[in-house]
Amino acid sequence: MKAKLILENGMVFQGNALGYLKETVGEVVFNTGITGYQEVLTDPSYYGQIVTMTYPLIGNYGLNLEDGESQSPKVRGFIVREACDYPNNFRCEIKLEDYLRNNKIMALENIDTRALTKVLRSTGTMKGIITLEELSEDYIKEKLKDFTNEDAVMQVTCKEAFTIDGEGKHVAVMDFGIKENIIRSFKKRNCKITVFPADTKAEEILKADPDLIFLSNGPGDPSDLRKVIENIKELIGKKPIAGICLGHQLLALAMGGKTEKLKFGHRGCNHPVKSLEQGKVYITSQNHGYFVSELPKDTTATHISVNDGTVEGMKHNTLPIYSVQFHPEACPGPKDAEGIFDRFLEL
Repeated sequence: MKAKLILENGMVFQGNALGYLKETVGEVVFNTGITGYQEVLTDPSYYGQIVTMTYPLIGNYGLNLEDGESQSPKVRGFIVREACDYPNNFRCEIKLEDYLRNNKIMALENIDTRALTKVLRSTGTMKGIITLEELSEDYIKEKLKDFTNEDAVMQVTCKEAFTIDGEGKHVAVMDFGIKENIIRSFKKRNCKITVFPADTKAEEILKADPDLIFLSNGPGDPSDLRKVIENIKELIGKKPIAGICLGHQLLALAMGGKTEKLKFGHRGCNHPVKSLEQGKVYITSQNHGYFVSELPKDTTATHISVNDGTVEGMKHNTLPIYSVQFHPEACPGPKDAEGIFDRFLEL
């Protein structure tokens, strides 16, 4: 069945419908990973986004029930050059199209994803609609205008606090859309983990008396989360604090730094990051549209992006505070940065 992507700049990409056949609206972004499409689909940081995979063949090893980064897909839509009809892998339990249909995700295939990616790189990420219908200009404008992702974190955070037992350090997690593999990484280190909803007050987190407060990844613009930033301010100086991705950005804002939106973001599992402390370059997995544009007072950059020089990590000069922009837990590619979790616990 024919379908198309309509971008807010008026460009249209014709293709075939895939998955669940119902119109969808979101922010159109691209991911450069060759593998890891299941992790991308289920990563809560993609909530509200239509994700384009730049690698041409997606679905070739199928999907399974173990590798998801959350309980269900969080993307608003999915775009591929070619969806594999006959996946071949001993762990495959379901085909890509069946998975998308079962989870009500509208997707598009057989478009020139390279051309779309070039548009997003030159113009910047923008809103878009995947549809089966002929739509009027007024309808398109209204639909795109009405789309917002401001409440994304509250849509993906846990509804109530829960604890995972462990005999090691006690980690209090502020859940802004945490990936399962971050939790697995702390469990692997035998941590006791208490996960709190994003809007939990600072007093309640401190009452749990954790050894470390961890600020998770998540979707959206960090500056939209004003109440969360105020909560984090109350935690600074009272307990060691670590963060990844959105957590890193929120920590920077809470300490007086600034964030800005990237033109087309960093999304993929092949992004080189340099550790300024070690002088080494790590290949990292990333998924963010915003970055720390101005470091807070009394902090130092620990990592930078080799691609564009943006800040990828910071530490406080006197307090036990350390955070990174990239994802050290990610597994679609190398595990170069996994040791970051040991650094978190050293705080």
